[in-house]
Amino acid sequence: MATFFGRIAFLHALLIFSFSLSGYGFLRGVESLGINYGQVGNNLPPPERVLELLQSFKLTKARIYDTNPQILTAFANSGIELIVTVENEILGEIRDPQQALQWVSTRIKPYFPATRITGIAVGNEVFTGGDMTIMANLLPAMVSIHGALVRLGLDPYIQVSTPSSLAVLSESYPPSAGCFKSELAGIMPQYLQFLANTKAPFWINAYPYFAYNDDPNGISLNYALLNPNSGMIDPYTKLHYDNMLYAQVDAVIFAAARMGFGGLEVSVGDRVAIKR
Repeated sequence: MATFFGRIAFLHALLIFSFSLSGYGFLRGVESLGINYGQVGNNLPPPERVLELLQSFKLTKARIYDTNPQILTAFANSGIELIVTVENEILGEIRDPQQALQWVSTRIKPYFPATRITGIAVGNEVFTGGDMTIMANLLPAMVSIHGALVRLGLDPYIQVSTPSSLAVLSESYPPSAGCFKSELAGIMPQYLQFLANTKAPFWINAYPYFAYNDDPNGISLNYALLNPNSGMIDPYTKLHYDNMLYAQVDAVIFAAARMGFGGLEVSVGDRVAIKR
């Protein structure tokens, strides 16, 4: 499997999880697994071979970082749910409703529903990328893409959001102290309102191991890797966390609630869906 991940160049080798959770985040059972399917590398297997490998591992979800037509064609009638991406570089064009309509009409509609496209990631980690022009284009681009889906009757089937890194938070420990960075105070409420209006999730790219790598003396490796450990208790909510992933997700949930958007769905790698 290590060779497989290396050859396909999965960015961060991030698994996409989908599990069922109780009201307080306790795991009830893993429902499905998927991958982020990166294409940065050489000697990559063709999409048809990638599909075979995914199916052999019983993976049912994937995200790609563009709208590669070869992948969209290869995944047709496979049953695998796919999230595609609008690249950061074209957000300035896509903010125009007509350009967004053309993008959806040519990049999405011809492949749907044979290819199970379930989400469109508009940009990637834009809030923490440092490019103010791209950030200014993000929300208008999301609105235009969603508007195009509505015009084409695809909005009930395809969600629109943008993946963010946990660097959007100024505080994440304990989880109940979670809050967004002050420099995002202008755009974040507008973004959260869009998600609430369209019933789309807040997507985060969470990498617990990276947090451990930055502070190996203060963070247990087992806690970061979801292995058995004593965990931690939030001193304010008294919630017990036996892994960092749940704690990171809850920090985002609390941050959104602080802005008046309690109950917003937060998803990791787009597939860990948790609500408070």
